[in-house]
Amino acid sequence: MPQIPKEFHLDYYDYSLPENLIAYYPPKERTESKLLVIDRKTKKFYFHEKFSEIENYFQEGDLLVLNNTKVFPARIKVRKKTGGEVELLLFKKPQGFFFETEALIKGKRLKPKMELFSEDRELKITLLESLSSGKFRIRLESSNLPLETIMEKVGKAPLPPYIKREPEELDLLRYQTVFAEKEGSIAAPTAGFHFDKALLERLQNRGIRIIYITLHVGYGTFAPIKVKDIRLHRVEPEYVEVSEEAVKEVVSALEEKRRVIACGTTVTRTLEFLARKEFKPYKGLCDLYIYPPFEFKVVSALITNFHLPKSSLLLLVCAFAGRDLILKAYEEAIKRGYRFYSYGDATFII
Repeated sequence: MPQIPKEFHLDYYDYSLPENLIAYYPPKERTESKLLVIDRKTKKFYFHEKFSEIENYFQEGDLLVLNNTKVFPARIKVRKKTGGEVELLLFKKPQGFFFETEALIKGKRLKPKMELFSEDRELKITLLESLSSGKFRIRLESSNLPLETIMEKVGKAPLPPYIKREPEELDLLRYQTVFAEKEGSIAAPTAGFHFDKALLERLQNRGIRIIYITLHVGYGTFAPIKVKDIRLHRVEPEYVEVSEEAVKEVVSALEEKRRVIACGTTVTRTLEFLARKEFKPYKGLCDLYIYPPFEFKVVSALITNFHLPKSSLLLLVCAFAGRDLILKAYEEAIKRGYRFYSYGDATFII
């Protein structure tokens, strides 16, 4: 079997993180998270105690692109007829009185045709088909209330598994950006967590243009890479919407050589995906998988969080800034006690 070149080997994108640096809770105020600026040209790092200092790195005419997707309460707990508890992460937001979707399920001795119920029995879930890695195709049914109403009652914020605690009331507010508008994600575009409305307003007052695209984050974004050769991994398609107005703004910025600043890996994937489709308004699926080496045609700066080792998100930032520079930056951030992952601190790669 031929040897995998090291730059394509999954282990090449590994690093060690002390457990205590995983952020289990968000900071009190959104803009109080820390900021690490990574300069790709000079290879220098700039450490800041508050994310709000990012405005000093913006220039008049910059175009900031945000993802306005909204997370729905996709995590629910139900019971088998025997009383055993089962936890589900729904991949799509239920609508109406009957709805089928895929879901990631945690529970014992699960099999097709099994029925699960909410505590008040208003919701019935039938397991239709067993898929790979704990995934099932399921049917949700309600004879009384619309499923949307039931989900508001029983659904919880779909916190990622490395946040080892139960979702709380605060997560319904904080596991969401302040500009979230179009519901459909099962994970948040976490780079946007650090912005509050006042900071966005200040940026606009300084001549920064702000536009919104939509990518509904699905299981594919955070699904683990299970192959050693990163070239063989595939990202499950996710739904995106980009308006004609947004396309015009991006094309104009590129023509005028103004910076296009992507807030998050979801925005980056969407913009680079559209660049390969002649940049037209688009509603449909995006399956772009970015890993080193990759030619970025649109994004000139990237705001993003610190990502898990050996993840597709880490591969994306390594493609953007170089693997050595990113892992060195992570090493320095760890030494300085920066907080990692969804509720953690931010990087601005320029």
